[in-house]
Amino acid sequence: MTSLDDLPLRDDLRGREPYGAPQLDVPYALNTNENPYPPSERLVKALGEAVMDVAGTLNRYPDRDAVALREDLAAFLNADTPGVGLTAARVWAANGSNEILQQILLAFGGPGRTALGFEPSYSMHPIITEVSGTRWIAARRDEDFGIDPARAVAAVAEHRPDIVFLTSPNNPTGTALPLETIEAVAGAAPGMVVVDEAYGEFRRAETPSALTLLDGHPRLIVTRTMSKAFAMAGTRLGYLAADPAVLDALLLVRLPYHLSAVTQAVARTALAHREELLGGVNALRRERDGLVAWLRGAGFEVADSDANFVLFGTFPDRRRVWENLLERGVLIREVGPPEWLRVTIGTPEEMAAFRTGLRQSRGGTAPHTPRPDSVGDIKESQ
Repeated sequence: MTSLDDLPLRDDLRGREPYGAPQLDVPYALNTNENPYPPSERLVKALGEAVMDVAGTLNRYPDRDAVALREDLAAFLNADTPGVGLTAARVWAANGSNEILQQILLAFGGPGRTALGFEPSYSMHPIITEVSGTRWIAARRDEDFGIDPARAVAAVAEHRPDIVFLTSPNNPTGTALPLETIEAVAGAAPGMVVVDEAYGEFRRAETPSALTLLDGHPRLIVTRTMSKAFAMAGTRLGYLAADPAVLDALLLVRLPYHLSAVTQAVARTALAHREELLGGVNALRRERDGLVAWLRGAGFEVADSDANFVLFGTFPDRRRVWENLLERGVLIREVGPPEWLRVTIGTPEEMAAFRTGLRQSRGGTAPHTPRPDSVGDIKESQ
């Protein structure tokens, strides 16, 4: 049979591994940062009716620019972050935030161009960057997983990247960035600055959104998703807010009719029921903060988190801990610096199972002080 080696694949793609977290059938799946609360029967009915409403028109192409959906998204962002005054002309949508990132790189990256990110961070940033033909430059986060503004500005000045990626809250650490850091980078960057806020709705009350910086920064882009807080991972809907000129650029690279009529209908229905869907966010925040306190009380190191997951450690053999938990039906993520693990915040039942499993699997795997060079040493995707 023909193998991949027999095909005329691009040389820069040879040897790569496809992205993906383990998909295993376990009682407690806490590895992909999904929202654990499914839609109610009332919302399921509303979603079904929305799909039925468009089903009779599926012989026609959808609204190419998803104008009504973008209006709804702008209204949500205005409510989420009062004062930003967004309109559909400043909001764009695509199939998940990863397609948003791909469109940004197609428009502003490419051969001969570079993108800079601060690791450990979302592993799809370098993957999409390099697949688009853009060169990836990895800078390091600080030991506490933050980003010192002066060091960030120095990295931008040294490399002069065409795109800078800032992730806040950061995946896999949960770390949020102060607005001062984002402003410093935006002021120094010669190209585009992308603030990935996929977990923005989970941020703590005192943590601001980069949406507040859009006015006055025409090269700033803030990306969001409906996969996490909205519990709509299966819908595949990501979006961004930016200057209208950014949308003009993305129109040059987007695929025709890239958002199906079904996707648009489901996403609009979810936005109309956002009070229900976002109702679990506060509960997840409380579970997260309680878990952070519990882990620290048990002697683990824990990164401060503004997301719906927690990075904790450190372990001389994290694979052993991961496998021990898996044997007990609890699947978490082996990701980030090599001595750390990440757990998604789930329901109270799921978190109780995680705590019990961690206590039972801890024998011989006591946390210890990490090596000085462990921060930023990324070996696995997230």
